[in-house]
Amino acid sequence: MTIIAASDFSELAENAVDYAADVARLVDGNLVVFHSFTLSIHAANSGISAEHFRELFEERKQRLKIRAKELSETFGISVKHEISFAFVEDELKRLIEKYKARLVVLGMNQKSLEQDLLGNRTANMIKDLKIPILAVPQHARFAGTKKLLFACDVSREIPEKIWEKIKDAVMNLQGEVEIFSVNEKVEELQAGTIRREQFNRNMGGINYLYKNVQSNDVIGEIEKEIMASDADILIMVPQKYGFWESIVHRSKTREMASGLDIPLLSIPG
Repeated sequence: MTIIAASDFSELAENAVDYAADVARLVDGNLVVFHSFTLSIHAANSGISAEHFRELFEERKQRLKIRAKELSETFGISVKHEISFAFVEDELKRLIEKYKARLVVLGMNQKSLEQDLLGNRTANMIKDLKIPILAVPQHARFAGTKKLLFACDVSREIPEKIWEKIKDAVMNLQGEVEIFSVNEKVEELQAGTIRREQFNRNMGGINYLYKNVQSNDVIGEIEKEIMASDADILIMVPQKYGFWESIVHRSKTREMASGLDIPLLSIPG
């Protein structure tokens, strides 16, 4: 299993890289550390020479090479490094294909007014990349993956292929999972009871707990359950919305992709 971790060498990103290395060790996988080389606005506006550009690029490349070597020695895993002067999203797509990667790990910023209005890069990648993404907040430290909280809407039928991806993630992370649903209406809650047979069929061989609550505050209830269950990772599946609907309906997964204290694992539909 190959994992890609993107870093701009910030404290946030480097913490996510360490978390990715811990996960790679847990699943007996490989790690690729990726850096997208960009110039600061000041440097770009100053019109640096091609020679100076190459020097800066080589400096970052060497720094990334040293970081990959340190990770390999510290965690006892195979670590490769990649650097390019390209848009992060475009290059990640290329690397995912090149290494047949099954997980991308990114840092997750804290919630801010700017992110509420404009979104953030991690949330945008959750929307655009067709691969599971683990978004790691700055203060999250790997302490095992004993409890995984899968927050979903049981009033909507979850496709079999999604269950396969969730089961695969849970088995790789070697934890038990709680299926947690928040619904506004009683009849929506009852749908969860009807779907228990589906849960049993799709989660066969995995310890799981099912819990649902009635509330119109989905985000608030998920945050409370994270605390109550002492979850290590939150799992969510982004819902796809049409153009007009997306204007008035914020994705719960994207909304959770900032401000969490535990990593968010986004499973693509």
